[in-house]
Amino acid sequence: MAVYQIYDKVFKKILTLSSTSIINLINGLFHTDYPTDSTITYNWTEFEDDSLRRILADTIITINETDSYHLEAQMTEQEDIIFRVFDYGYAHARRGVGKDISSSTLHFPEPKIIYLYTKTPAPDYYDLLLDFGSQGTFRYRVSTLKYLEISPEKLTRRKMIILIPFELLKLRDAMKKERSPENLKALKNLIQNDIIGSIKKNLDAGNITTDDARRLRRLTQQLYDHIYSHYEEMEVLNEMTDESLMLDIDIIEKEHEKQLSEKDSVISKQNLALSEKEAVISEKNTVISEQNFIISEKDAEIALLKKKLAELQKQ
Repeated sequence: MAVYQIYDKVFKKILTLSSTSIINLINGLFHTDYPTDSTITYNWTEFEDDSLRRILADTIITINETDSYHLEAQMTEQEDIIFRVFDYGYAHARRGVGKDISSSTLHFPEPKIIYLYTKTPAPDYYDLLLDFGSQGTFRYRVSTLKYLEISPEKLTRRKMIILIPFELLKLRDAMKKERSPENLKALKNLIQNDIIGSIKKNLDAGNITTDDARRLRRLTQQLYDHIYSHYEEMEVLNEMTDESLMLDIDIIEKEHEKQLSEKDSVISKQNLALSEKEAVISEKNTVISEQNFIISEKDAEIALLKKKLAELQKQ
């Protein structure tokens, strides 16, 4: 189990990225259409089963305080996975039961098993038949997602790009078998184009935030170090990878900072132009006020002359 802890930790860190990216992931996995400003609640609660074993259901996410989704990431197929998912779901549903146990409803989360990597073909879904005797039976079904069968382009279309660090698993077996020039070139292309390129594309599209992009780079670096960096043949690629992952994200940030700076510059110019127009208008108003004052004085002089003329005529 310790071998796969790195993948479990990376997956759980991915689930703490921005709410925009998490909503996009949920929509992509379950074909829902939640707005990206929907609320997210994480259920970071430990439960105990009948054997008093502590089980951590920290991948159950609730959207808008109503709909819950259970994401279970796996590196290998396990025979009891359907029972574990059911246990997690039941424990979560049990917590939501009200005080009136005479008419309670168990609201199970919608489950999805994400196979990041498997040596043997994984099924499209698992079925667990619940037999309630005279009350009938119910088929509890859990669908799966096989990551290695999904292209970076499809991840982008379905806005599930935050899973992109696991793209590194696609060449794990090939590189373990042989660090040939062809495999090294393929890994370099995978990092620069499939991973970094996809992160850039989704950042520009607004599917992830700048902070998401930075954290995805770090998680990719962690997985790369774990899977590949220990091979002697990887020394040159290690330097390239570290530099690529570091600099490309820096370029992304600088590009966005430049865009923001350009927008600020445009706004400043517009504000300056507006201020100048306001100054011109103010000067014109001042001139008009002075002219009105002069006219008023002349009107007063004319009125005074008329008064004197009237007095002379009376005499």
